[in-house]
Amino acid sequence: MNIDLTDTTSSRINSALIQARRSTGTPAVGMVLTLVIVTDEGNHYDALRAASDASKEHPSRILVVIKRPGRSPRDRKIARMDAEVRVGGETGTGETVLLRLHGELANHAYSVVLPLLLPDAPVVVWWPEDAPEHPSEDLLGQLAQRRITDAQATEDPVAALGLRAATYTPGDTDLAWTRITPWRSVLAAALDQRHSPITSAVVEGEAYNPSSELLALWLAERLGVPVDRQVSEGPGLTAVRLETADGVICLDRANGSLAELAMPGQPDRHVALQRREVSELIAEELRRLDPDEIYASSVKFGVNKLGQGGVGVLERDAKAAPATQVTPEPDRPPLPTRDPEAPPEHAPGSPKNPPQAPAQPPAPKPHPPAKAPERKADGKADK
Repeated sequence: MNIDLTDTTSSRINSALIQARRSTGTPAVGMVLTLVIVTDEGNHYDALRAASDASKEHPSRILVVIKRPGRSPRDRKIARMDAEVRVGGETGTGETVLLRLHGELANHAYSVVLPLLLPDAPVVVWWPEDAPEHPSEDLLGQLAQRRITDAQATEDPVAALGLRAATYTPGDTDLAWTRITPWRSVLAAALDQRHSPITSAVVEGEAYNPSSELLALWLAERLGVPVDRQVSEGPGLTAVRLETADGVICLDRANGSLAELAMPGQPDRHVALQRREVSELIAEELRRLDPDEIYASSVKFGVNKLGQGGVGVLERDAKAAPATQVTPEPDRPPLPTRDPEAPPEHAPGSPKNPPQAPAQPPAPKPHPPAKAPERKADGKADK
C-alpha cells in the first residue's frame, strides 16, 4: 500500500502509517529497529532496494531522507516536505517512508526524522555516499547506535579511510571493512591449522581499493609483521600471501567468485569468496549493534601509510608486539653468601664499595614465664 503526501508534516506521516497498517490487517508493530538512509535523488533507488532486501532478515522501519536544497536562491528559501509511505508488498513486514526535503528544510532533517523513529528501538544511520566528515557529530548520527559509511563510494577512498580513522567514535563502521569479513574468516581458519611463525605478508588488490588497505592494516596490526600492499588488475581483492617458516600460505581469488587456498603440506582447496551485494553487507552490519573494536584498531593502525604501497611494523607498545615463543631462562646458581662482619671485597680496578651498615644484633630472647608453685593436697604450697 502506497500513500503520497504533499507539503506534509511528521504528524501526518505517523497518521498515514497507522492507517496503512490497519488497511493491510497488521496493526501490531513487529519491527526491531529504524534504519535511516541519507542520500540524494539520484542514488536513493539503489540504496532503498538494498535496505529493503536487508529488511527481510531484520524487519525495520526505513526512513529515506532525500535532500533537495534547490539550485536558485528562491528554491533554497522554500521549506517543504513531500512524503511517500509504503507498507506491505515489497517492504514485507517492515515500513518504508521516503522523505523529500526541499529548500531550507534539507538542513533540518533531524527535526523531521526524530518524531518518526520507532519507540524503544535501536537506530542505524547509513550514508551510501557523501558521508559527513564526523558522523558521530552529525545531528542524525547522534540519534544512532551504529553509523555506516562507505569509503569506496568516495572520490578518494584512501583519504576517506584516513578521515574515518581520525574521527572514529564507538559505533562507526564502514562497508569497506564489511567486504573483507569472508577473507578474514578464511585466513584466521588457515592460521589455526598452521602454527608456524609468520615473517611477512603480501596483499594484492585494485588500486584505490579501501578493502585491500584495511585487510593489510588488519594483518599488520594482528600479526605484527611487515605487510606489502601490491596493486593488481582486480576485481577488488585478488590474493593474500603469508610467509611462514614452513612455506607460503596463499589465498588467491583471480575471478572474483572462487578462491584457491594453498598451504604447505596440504592439498589445494577451493573456497567460495564471491563478491557480495550491498544488501548482504547491510544485513551483516544490522546483526550487531555494539561497537566494532577490531575495526577501530585496524583503521587506526598505520593510517599514515595508507596508499604508499606497503604497511610496515610501526613503533608500538609491548601490548601490540607480535606473539612469540618465550624461552625460559636457565637456572642461575645461588648468590654466594658471606659473613656480614667480614670486610667487603673489591674487584680489581673498581672503586671501593660504600660501607655497609653494621648488622643489627639479634633481639634478646624473652624469658619464660615463672612457673607457679605446686600445691599439696592440704592446700599448702611447697617452699
